[in-house]
Amino acid sequence: MNFKQLLRRATSGEHREKTMISSAPIWILRVSLFLLINGCAANSQTVDKTATAEKVDVAQAVSAAKAQEKNDLERLAALWETRKKESNGSEYPIGPGDVIEVNVAGVEEIKNLTERITGDGTLVLPFVGMLQVNGMTDRTLRAEIRRRLETNYVRNPQVSLFVKEFRSRQVAVIGAVQKPGLYNLTSSADTILSMLSQAGGTTTGAAERILFIPAEPAEPDKAKEVIAAMPVQMLSQNPSPLILKNTEPLVIALNGVNRTGQEIYLNMPARPGDIVMIPGAGEALVQGWVAKPGSYKITPGLTLLGVVAAAGGTTFPADEAAVELIRTNAAGHKSKMIADLDAIKSGASPDLALREGDVVDVVPSSPKLWAYGFYKFFTSVISVGASASVPIR
Repeated sequence: MNFKQLLRRATSGEHREKTMISSAPIWILRVSLFLLINGCAANSQTVDKTATAEKVDVAQAVSAAKAQEKNDLERLAALWETRKKESNGSEYPIGPGDVIEVNVAGVEEIKNLTERITGDGTLVLPFVGMLQVNGMTDRTLRAEIRRRLETNYVRNPQVSLFVKEFRSRQVAVIGAVQKPGLYNLTSSADTILSMLSQAGGTTTGAAERILFIPAEPAEPDKAKEVIAAMPVQMLSQNPSPLILKNTEPLVIALNGVNRTGQEIYLNMPARPGDIVMIPGAGEALVQGWVAKPGSYKITPGLTLLGVVAAAGGTTFPADEAAVELIRTNAAGHKSKMIADLDAIKSGASPDLALREGDVVDVVPSSPKLWAYGFYKFFTSVISVGASASVPIR
């Protein structure tokens, strides 16, 4: 081997060594940055969510949900019994704001006379005078008008009475219905279902439950106050947190009603001031280490395990024993539930039904994340090394 060949070999070897030495720090820096960025992102998310959300075990959350459902059913049953007793054999009372049409045969002054009951519940008619009608029904008011006329002016008066407007008998139906607004009760036999029917029924995007806020006997104007406080465009949207913040609505589940028997409560007698809210089905957000992160529509029976499956399942770095579900209640309070997907699959842990607004975060496992980073590093090196060629002369 002559001097030129030795020099060429030494030069090419030196070139390769320099190339490897100079390129190594770039790849080390790249993988270090990759792992550092992912690790920092994971840590920053954890710190942020820990600071704003209370940690709750999934089993505890399921148990609490069952306890709440039981409490709702007991409250619904008690309210059902109370209202059924009030409705049996009773007519609906007249109240402030109602418009009455009165006709007395042979008395021109009271021929097809239309009057509105005042805010304090009084009605003034010619020859009859002032009547305090609060608590009276159509029948009792007609009898009182007849009695007064017969006593002073007319023998055997023929009195007919018709309530043209039931302003004191209004129920608010809002949310995911065709025609949200205030609806009049025509009789004490009207129900939640008949109110929903007046509102045109639910929309295709409605959730499978009803939020029902019953009015107390002393709050007949409750529904009107709610409607007046809400802009028109908000009536068809999800129930306002302002309504729910200081109330505890009764939940009537519409999915699985044959199992729970809750369909009977759609026939709950409605009362003035009741508020019937139909929330939209909404979406749940799935983020983190899944194949297809994004928003997923809430469908009947959708659970935590189901939405992760819909998102394409978890990817390698995911920590399946620590999947986080972040939920915000009506008061704006956040809670974070930690779920073990493997335990749910095996039946060792209960699955959790999702609600609109839930956020499912599939966080990474630190050992898996480092392994994944090195795997990406080496596959990148091999890929680049296979495609790159170093000329040797």
